[in-house]
Amino acid sequence: MMGLHLLFASTDAEADRAFLRDVLGWPSVEAGPGWLIFKTPPTELAVHPADEASGLEAFLMCDDLEGELARLAELGVETEPIGVRRYGRVSSLTLPSGAVIGIYQPTHPLAIQL
Repeated sequence: MMGLHLLFASTDAEADRAFLRDVLGWPSVEAGPGWLIFKTPPTELAVHPADEASGLEAFLMCDDLEGELARLAELGVETEPIGVRRYGRVSSLTLPSGAVIGIYQPTHPLAIQL
């Protein structure tokens, strides 16, 4: 394998693309007029047990959750209060389309360091 391509369905793709580009600062290539494909930070994949298949969840990872949430708030991004889970400190942010994506500061060993 050479990589993992993630697909995010959006009700306002143009606004969410601008958010990824301008707020998160992710570089991109244009695969067609306005069709951006982003270079994401290093990625890892975990498989959690569930009673039924539920698809994928996405969480952004950061080293300083308070600092990142403060930076996002300065840019007008809505975020949720920080919670503590077994695997780290968590919050979420709202994209321009209204979609919610998780963000957390992990306390577990990181596969991205392999």
